[in-house]
Amino acid sequence: MNLPKIPLGEWIEKLEDWMTANFAPLFDFITLVIGAMVDGIETALLLVPALLLILLIATLAYWVAGWKIAAFAFVGLFLIDNLALWEPSMQALSLVLTAAVISVLAGVPVGILCARNNTIRNTVTPVLDFMQTMPAFVYLLPAVTFFSLGVVPGVIASIIFAIPPTIRLTNLGIRQVPGELVEAADAFGSTPAQKLFKLQLPLAMPTIMAGINQTIMLSLSMVVIASMIGAQGVGALVYRAVTQVKLGIGFEAGIAIVIMAILLDRLTQNAFKKK
Repeated sequence: MNLPKIPLGEWIEKLEDWMTANFAPLFDFITLVIGAMVDGIETALLLVPALLLILLIATLAYWVAGWKIAAFAFVGLFLIDNLALWEPSMQALSLVLTAAVISVLAGVPVGILCARNNTIRNTVTPVLDFMQTMPAFVYLLPAVTFFSLGVVPGVIASIIFAIPPTIRLTNLGIRQVPGELVEAADAFGSTPAQKLFKLQLPLAMPTIMAGINQTIMLSLSMVVIASMIGAQGVGALVYRAVTQVKLGIGFEAGIAIVIMAILLDRLTQNAFKKK
């Protein structure tokens, strides 16, 4: 005896129609805000001459991570500019930075709440499991439905895909603060805010930065996928090269993504190791 199929797909489509009909103004507002953020970051990156920005980033890399990473930053970014990929690389970087900033601004407070309340943690954890295990391509469908084509649904999909590490490691970092120190803070009459900002967050910062690092890397991994729904940048060049079977163009664009990934990884890894 065959059981009838559960109409899960139909329920999801009805929920999608209901949300589209009732939350259209909210989606328009989100589109406006995220679009403005991406455009603002892209304009700022492209406003500075490429060579000057390369020197600034190399200087930052030297201060944060030492001369080896600074040399890599200068050579790698100069190669991107030499390959005529500077503008699409900055377009992709603006998408990554927007997704990362929103993920951190939303993820760190949620992680703090999870660390403070086991009920919230137990509720949020299955949602994070779902977000991390669902194929990234699936996020593109509702993103396109609610936010149309372009860079905004790409950012939304990147946030959903990339935010879990920030939440998880913020929660983990705060919970790993030694109980003796927390008890000492309580004994000295610290308020919950003082205990959080002067004790727990500073001690948890290396772990939190590891989560932010993973969020940035996951956002960057979405660059090519987001290009499938109209996001511009170096990811679009990779996608176009795949569809047209142009190995050379795809390799050049891929090298640009790799350079940005390594640079962002090393900078975030060393950000709070500098004394």
